[in-house]
Amino acid sequence: MYSYQEVLDFVEQEDVKFIRLAFFDVFGVQKNVSIMPQELRRAFEEGISFDASAVRGFGDEMDSDLFLHPDPSTIAVLPWRPSNGRVVRMYCDIRYPDGRLFERDCRLILKNAVREASEQGIQVDFGSEVEFYLFETDENGAPTHRPFDQAGYMDLSPRDKGENIRREICFTLIDMDIQPEASHHEEGPGQNEIDFHYSDALTSADNTATFKWVVESIAMRNGVWADFSPKPLSDQPGNGMHINLSLKSRDGRDYSDSFMAGILSHIQEMTLFLNPTHQSYQRLGEFKAPKYVVWSPENRSQLIRIPAVKGPRRRIELRSPDSQANPYIAFALLILAGLDGVKNGLVPPPPTNINVYKADPSVVKGFQSLPDSLHEAVQKASSSRFIQSVLPKGYLEAYSRT
Repeated sequence: MYSYQEVLDFVEQEDVKFIRLAFFDVFGVQKNVSIMPQELRRAFEEGISFDASAVRGFGDEMDSDLFLHPDPSTIAVLPWRPSNGRVVRMYCDIRYPDGRLFERDCRLILKNAVREASEQGIQVDFGSEVEFYLFETDENGAPTHRPFDQAGYMDLSPRDKGENIRREICFTLIDMDIQPEASHHEEGPGQNEIDFHYSDALTSADNTATFKWVVESIAMRNGVWADFSPKPLSDQPGNGMHINLSLKSRDGRDYSDSFMAGILSHIQEMTLFLNPTHQSYQRLGEFKAPKYVVWSPENRSQLIRIPAVKGPRRRIELRSPDSQANPYIAFALLILAGLDGVKNGLVPPPPTNINVYKADPSVVKGFQSLPDSLHEAVQKASSSRFIQSVLPKGYLEAYSRT
């Protein structure tokens, strides 16, 4: 954790020549502007301006000047860049010219959700499991959809050709003070997964966003490309971003059931932001990606699974989000939906411990289901008072245009 002055000293002492000031659009796509070291003091004191009208979801040409103010606690050296003339990255707060925080900044939205939970005596920690495919490139370096290997779930090398790339990704993350928990080959050909330890919501979202950037950078260095899209291959498993949550409360009570009930009650209207593309709905309902609003212990065909883990804290695993979701918005919505469940004392329905993919149609007919399409997800979100109350103006409009 660096202070403003410590960052200035670090940049001078460690031969830092470029500073990337990073932020995100409403979809979680990372943006940045690079500055030279002599501009860093101005960045801290005044901010660096940019044209908000050129960023998706940030507004139009009217009042388009916004300013980036780097958060010194998020500084990280980019290990894949030269050690001479180092490059560092800091995430930024976004402010109006008069100093007010920009309400559409997805990091701010998550910070506000975390603060609301803290005011209710609850802390929600997150751990994400992010899947991606590695594909070959052609002779010109352009992406193809030829899988990098034909390995299957948890296979070893030489079948698993992605092992060395995953190892390089994990070492790079460790150099950036991000601790992976596990990595392995997934079910699809060329499909991989890397999981993370639990951390607070903002750190976990920052780590997830950094992870995707690292994966894409390391893949390119190895002559392949990484695809995080929900359904890269029509006949193979899609890419999920399973989100694990764990609660702590100041009064020592376990609010997990009511928190989970809140998520279940709002999941249909939240799905637009957890599954934000047309392709997202090709993934849901097959290859263990959920379809119905049900939960159970350990069952991987359910929307929410309660894993069998040792220790005093229960874990809630939400299996519907995909790797295109903005982690800041996803985590914020889950916190706020869960808090609504706690506030209203909601009780989850009984568990449904069946394989929903093989169940008799008459059994699943009575289950609520996730939206079948992006159009239906937009309709659910548009009619939701919950979504309108927790997301700033402009988010629903931006997501409805995808």
